[in-house]
Order: sequence, then C-alpha cells, then structure tokens
Amino acid sequence: MGKKSVKENKNIYQTAREELDMTRAAVADATDGLLSESRIEKIENGTLSAHPEDVIIMAKTYNKPELCNYFCTNECQIGQKYVPKVHTIHDLPQITMELLSSLNALNRDKDTVIDITADGRISDDERDDFEAFRNHLTEMSVAIETLKLWLDKELA
Repeated sequence: MGKKSVKENKNIYQTAREELDMTRAAVADATDGLLSESRIEKIENGTLSAHPEDVIIMAKTYNKPELCNYFCTNECQIGQKYVPKVHTIHDLPQITMELLSSLNALNRDKDTVIDITADGRISDDERDDFEAFRNHLTEMSVAIETLKLWLDKELA
C-alpha cells in the first residue's frame, strides 16, 4: 500500500484520486496500464502536462467527468476560449432551476435580439443589449454543460 501524501496544494488530479483512497499503483491496475504509476505521479506533481487521453482515463476511472471540463477550460487554449467552465456540479434540482432561469432570460431577450438583428447589423447603441444576450447564452451553456456532467457521473 502506498504512503499518504502530505503535500500541500495538490492538483485536481491528485485530489480526485485520493478522494477514492486509490494509490497510483491501483490506478495503473484499474486502467490496465494505460496510465503508469510514474506518469500519474508526474501529472500530479506538475512535472508533466496531462494529455487529453490521460484526463479521459482518469475521469472515467475516478468517475469525475468534471476533470475533462477542468482540463479543457484550464489547460487547453481552444477550450479556454470555447468551452464553458463548470465550477461546481450541484444536485439535479438546482441544475434544473439554473437551466430554466437561463431559458427565461433568453426568452426575455428574444424580442430585443429580433429588433437588433432585423436590419442585419449591430449598431453602437445596440451593443450593450447584444452583449447582455451573449452573457445569457453563456449562462445557458454553463447550465447545459453542468447537466451533461451530472448525467455522465450518475450514469457511469
């Protein structure tokens, strides 16, 4: 059995593994060697950047699909720009309420967006309203991504 880490400032990958009381050797066994003990150690210590396939394996092994969202929104330049960051996966009722709230906000924006885009351009005086619409789209994206992660976790 491996020793317990006393390291401070553990990264998300080490924390996820330790929450399951898994040693690196146990992870290597559970992944049929797809992740070696030394690779896991280097990723956890920050001496090696995780590859997307490493994170997918860890997410599945630890039943932590949020590791993929973390990787994309923190370690991937494309994901940082295009993937909505999920901070916390709440319970289903709260996720549902967040989703419905963002739908309501978009519904309230509908007429304004129609008026703004009817002429095929966004004028300077319409930019603030369009930016508010964009923010509501982002909120909707986060709510959808959160629901997808919750489902991945529950259906695993």
